[in-house]
Amino acid sequence: MRSIYAGLLALATALSLAACGGGGHDDGHGGVQYPTPNPNPNPPTNSCSATGLAKSAESQYSTVCMLTSSGEIVLELYTSYAPITVANFLRYVADGFYTNTLFHHVDRDFVIQGGAYAPGMRFKPPTYAPIVSEANNGLGNLPGTIAMARRSDANSATSQFFINVKDNPSLDYQSAAKPGYTVFGRVISGMATVEAINAVPVYFYSDADIQPRQEVLVYWVQRLK
Repeated sequence: MRSIYAGLLALATALSLAACGGGGHDDGHGGVQYPTPNPNPNPPTNSCSATGLAKSAESQYSTVCMLTSSGEIVLELYTSYAPITVANFLRYVADGFYTNTLFHHVDRDFVIQGGAYAPGMRFKPPTYAPIVSEANNGLGNLPGTIAMARRSDANSATSQFFINVKDNPSLDYQSAAKPGYTVFGRVISGMATVEAINAVPVYFYSDADIQPRQEVLVYWVQRLK
């Protein structure tokens, strides 16, 4: 297993990698290697499942439904803990920004990350300014929680997010010098989908650049309430 430092470096540099504007790599034969296209490019449905809707109805929080090529994920969002972060995420959801994007970074037994690339590993630049960190809100990077990815600057999060696959206390707020990553919700239905994405075969280019061999699509994200 790679070190905690490597994991922190991966998240801290992920947005810097995105700024390069592409995700291709030398295939060793004079060509460029990309994740292969997903064989199911079109969503099987445009609405959340009955199970997802039921879980949403049980929650006292705002909720969103995310349909991926590996299955459905329903998240509740903690406005009282991270109001700026939740508002920012819901603004991207309302704009349809996450439609037809990828989980582009899959770090086994650590996190899955999305919100920055379209199929073909085409960088999708954020449409709003970076937000202030709310990592010091008492929420931990526990299994199934969603948090904001960012650059080394704590106040640099935009559209990218990650879902914790395991308990990652090293990503929690510790101090102003170790600001951690803002947790703003958690999976209430679909952890099997998160685990399925986390288990896909990957290209390991570096600790900060671990891409699925086949694209993992986010078909759409819809606000339920």
